[in-house]
Amino acid sequence: MKKTVSVALCSLMALSMAACSNSNNASSAASDGANAEAKTILVGISPDYPPYESKDASGEIIGFDADMVDWLFNYLNENGHNYKYEFEELSFDTIISSLQAGQIDLGVSGFTYDPDRAGIFSDSYYDSAQVIVVTEDSTITGAADLNGKTVGAQQGATGESAAQEIGGAKVQAVADANLMMENLKAQGIDAVVLDKAVADQYVSKGGFKIVGEQLMDEENIIYTSEDQQELMDQINEAIAAFKESDDYKAMTEKWFASEVE
Repeated sequence: MKKTVSVALCSLMALSMAACSNSNNASSAASDGANAEAKTILVGISPDYPPYESKDASGEIIGFDADMVDWLFNYLNENGHNYKYEFEELSFDTIISSLQAGQIDLGVSGFTYDPDRAGIFSDSYYDSAQVIVVTEDSTITGAADLNGKTVGAQQGATGESAAQEIGGAKVQAVADANLMMENLKAQGIDAVVLDKAVADQYVSKGGFKIVGEQLMDEENIIYTSEDQQELMDQINEAIAAFKESDDYKAMTEKWFASEVE
């Protein structure tokens, strides 16, 4: 009888130890999952394009795109993913080449679709257009007046392509949009072709006006390289949720001063 009790006791102890071991393993696995290192996504951005992206007085990147990126990754993390992101400050015309070289994961900088750009692009997150901007005292009234004139456009942007379609215009491509606008203000060039939302920001501060008809209707998108299809599928899912959210309307009203229909 004593031997039987001893065997039974040992069996119970073995089961108890196994249960404890399984419990500890499960606890350890849960802890490992909770503490798993988030995958860092490097986001190329050119903060010279308000209201999409610019820098405040403290040097922090602000704007619609910055707020949107934060919203998108919060959404993804709330839906089973584990990401963190970092902005990589680049000139606009080097973002695509940096994507192709694998130096960054996403390009978010007021991009609009351009079939000549290599890579894949997201669904649209905002409507856009290219317009002509001149100084407030300019006599230029539209594209027809730009024959023989010097027209600035951001290098590598679709605005550069739109400017090149203006008959007789001499296009000056500039990497930094802020410097381009300073040059226009100093009358070093006659006009610029710019995204409408960006143009509206400059006009609202005084000294500039938009003239003529829109040159090109566009949609803002996010770019990535061809080997990032899985990430882009996730981004598209997040963009769809973003556009359906109350935050989307609030952000567009904050940064673009216009309501989403």
